[in-house]
Amino acid sequence: MKTIKITLTMKTIKITFLSLLSSLLFISCEKDDKSPELIQEEELITSVIVTLNSSEGQVVLSSKDLDGDGPNVPVISVVGALKQNTIYNGTIQLLNESVSPSEDITIEVKEEAEEHQFFYDFNTIIKRIEATDVDKNNNPLGIQFELETGAIGSANIGFTLRHLPTKPNTGITTAGGETDIAVTFEVSVVE
Repeated sequence: MKTIKITLTMKTIKITFLSLLSSLLFISCEKDDKSPELIQEEELITSVIVTLNSSEGQVVLSSKDLDGDGPNVPVISVVGALKQNTIYNGTIQLLNESVSPSEDITIEVKEEAEEHQFFYDFNTIIKRIEATDVDKNNNPLGIQFELETGAIGSANIGFTLRHLPTKPNTGITTAGGETDIAVTFEVSVVE
């Protein structure tokens, strides 16, 4: 009889242990009602191509930085010179050329226009640069723009793409957000 009593006690302990283990597994595997937050990775922009067209001709500005934030400096090129007192229609193309075939990041920026804005920096040789495209809330996007030159001379023109800027804003200083890409080109304005 003593042997049976011990066996029943061991059996009870095993059943109790397995029940407890099953309960713990069930509790730990319950569905979590909180949805995980989606993390959108920033796209790699290796190349910026700015095309400026007018009745006087075309000027192309490009910056290629194929290693992204790597040790190599960007390769900057300016093909052509701007004419004085001329209005140019500009477009900006963003590429990721670290993959094959290269990826046109401009498409994504247009699709997420409410979350992006280009800002321009220039000196007095350039009279103005104004975005001509807008997001669905009628706030500037800036992939398309108008540039007006002034006097003859040299000018630095900067293009900065901000992600999640405050819109509307009064410029880059009040926009906030994060910089996706920033490039500066030195151009000539000729007669």
